[in-house]
Amino acid sequence: MKCFLSGMPDLKLGLNDKIGLEKEAQIKARPTRSGKTIELDDVTFHQCVNLTRFNSEKTVSFVPPDGEFELMKYRITEGISLPFRVFPSIKELGRTRMEVNVKVKSVFGAKMFALGVVVKVPVPKQTAKASFQVTNGKAKYNATLDSLVWKVRKFPGQTEATMSAEVELISTLAEKKSWTRPPIQMEFQVPMFTASGLRVRFLKVWEKSGYSTVEWVRYITRAGSYEIRC
Repeated sequence: MKCFLSGMPDLKLGLNDKIGLEKEAQIKARPTRSGKTIELDDVTFHQCVNLTRFNSEKTVSFVPPDGEFELMKYRITEGISLPFRVFPSIKELGRTRMEVNVKVKSVFGAKMFALGVVVKVPVPKQTAKASFQVTNGKAKYNATLDSLVWKVRKFPGQTEATMSAEVELISTLAEKKSWTRPPIQMEFQVPMFTASGLRVRFLKVWEKSGYSTVEWVRYITRAGSYEIRC
């Protein structure tokens, strides 16, 4: 959260409909409009949050410090809406060739888009070169990463894109054991999307002098360790 307010203003933040403590370190939000109940685990608040008022009023009340700070942190393990579905196919054609096909489908809203999408497909160390066909973005072989790296600058919601690659391998006597495939990795950020479904319902500012304020909320979902086994 970024806050640049003078004096000692009292802020109230509402999430979805209402939230309440189910047990220590766990919050359960009431169903959203879609009927989905959101359960948050391991919730921690910044020291500026008034926990007593949170328990009684079911809102996050706090007197913010100046500048940028982390107001709340939580973990979610159920009911996650993943922004992408990935369908990989890797075929080893003898000891000197591979066929790689990856389809990525965005499942967030059609009016949204993801930025800086990167798909990294690991290949064997003895890869010599690769040729590509993509429906969106650009792809190349990165020898340093031992990966095919596919980059899409802007990926619209409710669409799909594919990458196909012919990989040529160097045949060596030392490479007799089968190749263990590492997971495919993705990088991205999706503005105005939340994987947990948690939403800010309101943000209110109270200050004795009654000066005017401007409040705004921005959602960004970024990939952490986003891996796909194949």
